Amino acid sequence: MSARTLGELVVSRAVAEDQAAVIAMGRDSFGTTSRADLFERARRLVAGLQQAGLEPGGRVVILAPNSAAWVISALGVMNAGGVVVPLDTQMPREDLEHAFSDSEPRFVFTTSKLRERLPEDLSDRQIYLLDAGADAEESWEKLLDHEPASAVAKADDVAAIFYTSGTTGPPKGVPLTHRNLTSNVEALCAQELADHRDRVLVPLPFHHVYPFTVGILIPLTIGAPIIVPFSLVGPQIVRALRDGEATVMLGVPRLYEAVWQALEERVAARGRIAAAVFRLMLGISKIARQRLGLRVGRKLFNRLHERLAPRLRLVVAGGAALDPELGRNLQALGWEVATGYGLSETSPILAYNPPDRLKLAAAGLPLPGVELAIDDSGSSDGRGEVMARGPNVFAGYLNLPEKTAAVLDDDGWFRTGDTGEITADGYLHLHGRESSMIVLSGGENVDPERVEKTLQAADDVREVGVLAHDDRLAAVVVPESGLLREVTGEDLEKRVKAAVKEAAKELPSHHRPGVLRMVLDPLPRTRLGKLRRHKLDELFEKLGQQDSVSEARPEPVSPESMAPEDQQLLSDPSAERTWNYLAERFHDLRLTPDSSLAEELGIDSLSWVDLTLALQDRARIDLDDSAIERVETVRDLLREAAGAAEAKAGRGDLKKQLEDPESLLAEDQREDLAPLGPVRRSLARALLGPARLLTYLLMRVEVQGRLPDDGPYLIAPRHLSFVDPLALLPALDRQQLESLYWAGLEAYLFSNRVSRAFSRTAHVLPIDPGAAPRRSLALAAACLKRGHSLIWFPEGQRSADGTLQTLRPGIGLVLAAQPVPVVPVWIDGTREVMAPGQYFPRPGKRVRVIIGDPVSPETYGTDEREIVRNLQSALERVGEASA
Repeated sequence: MSARTLGELVVSRAVAEDQAAVIAMGRDSFGTTSRADLFERARRLVAGLQQAGLEPGGRVVILAPNSAAWVISALGVMNAGGVVVPLDTQMPREDLEHAFSDSEPRFVFTTSKLRERLPEDLSDRQIYLLDAGADAEESWEKLLDHEPASAVAKADDVAAIFYTSGTTGPPKGVPLTHRNLTSNVEALCAQELADHRDRVLVPLPFHHVYPFTVGILIPLTIGAPIIVPFSLVGPQIVRALRDGEATVMLGVPRLYEAVWQALEERVAARGRIAAAVFRLMLGISKIARQRLGLRVGRKLFNRLHERLAPRLRLVVAGGAALDPELGRNLQALGWEVATGYGLSETSPILAYNPPDRLKLAAAGLPLPGVELAIDDSGSSDGRGEVMARGPNVFAGYLNLPEKTAAVLDDDGWFRTGDTGEITADGYLHLHGRESSMIVLSGGENVDPERVEKTLQAADDVREVGVLAHDDRLAAVVVPESGLLREVTGEDLEKRVKAAVKEAAKELPSHHRPGVLRMVLDPLPRTRLGKLRRHKLDELFEKLGQQDSVSEARPEPVSPESMAPEDQQLLSDPSAERTWNYLAERFHDLRLTPDSSLAEELGIDSLSWVDLTLALQDRARIDLDDSAIERVETVRDLLREAAGAAEAKAGRGDLKKQLEDPESLLAEDQREDLAPLGPVRRSLARALLGPARLLTYLLMRVEVQGRLPDDGPYLIAPRHLSFVDPLALLPALDRQQLESLYWAGLEAYLFSNRVSRAFSRTAHVLPIDPGAAPRRSLALAAACLKRGHSLIWFPEGQRSADGTLQTLRPGIGLVLAAQPVPVVPVWIDGTREVMAPGQYFPRPGKRVRVIIGDPVSPETYGTDEREIVRNLQSALERVGEASA
């Protein structure tokens, strides 16, 4: 017997009550809500809502990120006879205000952070916060403080109102009844693609009807746990796959495209041989499957599965058409693939493509209970608009009778707006969106998506949006971010036009854009990546008033104008805090996710320590040294932030670790601090003579002042030239030299076996503040803790113009953890001997080395920032006294 309501449906199967219903991943842990607990809390919410005044048909907006509370809220509202109105947390403000005024909700469920996004005039609404403490005035938990109540909903009651993504205009409200949704869920469950032994990962926002139905209602019905990742970004999705032991993943094509692209980039980074082997294995897997029916991908790519998703067996793609080649690649890697087709108005699935009868080029077979037909009037090839009828089809749009009349006829047939055909084997094949089809006056029909896909294949083109303008085809083009760093102005426009012209040669002549306009920010898209074509028209007209190229304003781009993937990236709290810090720090620059940290923001390897320390403080993340090699753009940094461990102790965490610095060092790194053996000690003494002779031949050094008799202490010299260490030798006697260490750049002094052996003999520590800041600081701190003195150039690099640079924060952290006296040393004249960029020295120049008075720990303080400021002042005073 079919379930009448969603409340009946989700409890209709015999599933153990202690079975997990929702597994919510935290950043470092996860929480589990059992079926018994979930359903009881939903029944308590029914009672709470009734007590608070929710009447049958009353609407409740849910504006919140995915969570167990989100699921409980939706079930409770629908069982209470209310109507759930799920809204996108990243919905543009004008669309959000439209949805509120259109749906007129009585209640609003949201979070403390998202409360500020609500429209201003909500005085007559009851607002509850899902993340507020139980004692808070607006706490959602208060609604659960009641005895459980039974469901009161009926089959023909509206259960939810979903808002379309707004590709052709303002979002439209789509009311779906309990009968609409249960019919779709029951038909899909009957296909037995999964059961209670599965674990379903849903890395999609619940406000879409596709994840709402397929990602919430179906798993609850069959008894499969729903895995909710901590955030909807790559590192956290991978963690949820692995630690959540997901067997099924629900996604959209853009998600799988991102997975495949990341995999290709990783393989390419391993070299040509590795890439060739990967392609060979992929080809073997495809041939074995297609010709022999053998599924060997899982064995061939076993290491990939173990590292990425050990138990994943099935990937489900919906929301848009999956590229057939991408589908075949996913199959070849060892996963089964299922796809579906439908719309919000059809609850949502109309056709499905099961793994055992998968035809990747087709939309699929009609779902049982669904009738599909083609309105091919006026067509000679059997193609036309796809029509659908069934219990899952909605009854009309909210408050839009004219638009309802345009898509629904008296016999219940719904016009989908998609063109297609049904072949003899019963499969539906789609040929584009009728509403977006461009018809030129000559009678030519142009599918803009086909043109866009072809033009976007050009190397210099990132995005293309195609439209009609003055009876001609026109396009708005977004250049690749790398190109923006190469050329600007007219040269940029020429390169982009040339790239589009070359790519367009693959298209028929009437499919080639005659007018191009360029924009630097991403095109307006929905969360599922579909172009908002009415917004594209507005953008094209606006660009026409700006001489066809958008202006790049010197300020960070707003998150609302970012691409959907980047908006989703900012859904991770750590990534969002990282972006907010960067936007504040670089408030006067054009900051985008594509911005290069080195070229555009000036964050070179020596600035990495500053950045990681700031992010520990502001974003509460702890980036390890290995992240440096992976980060080139702001987007890379945001991804690292999303996957980074939480810095629980904030910026003081690294300082605390440096109190026991050798715990941060590997065994071979501690050897850099080991005492020299007899042979090396003799060699070091022998090398001292030639080194002093070289100093004498290159420069005439005058030393003023003297170093303390007792150590340990840190010598902090000004840095002008490669020959600065030689200039310091006359200030040091043999006994001092044998007990102190030098901080030297690893790239120069440890580049090969000979230089490495020499450097270790000369007591040089391998410092690499760019690739290994944590290890570098740990070596310096360990040196001081062992009782050795250390020479550390606190500017981090040679001065380009001879002025004293701002000291790097590393010295502050080291001294905060291992306080010793600091000797400021002013070096003057070495720039004349060998300036930066000069390959050969000019000997005979006069050089002065002025040794200042030691600065005690009591004087420079305990806070790393205060230490850096005080040492900067101390060096400046020595320089002023020497003038």
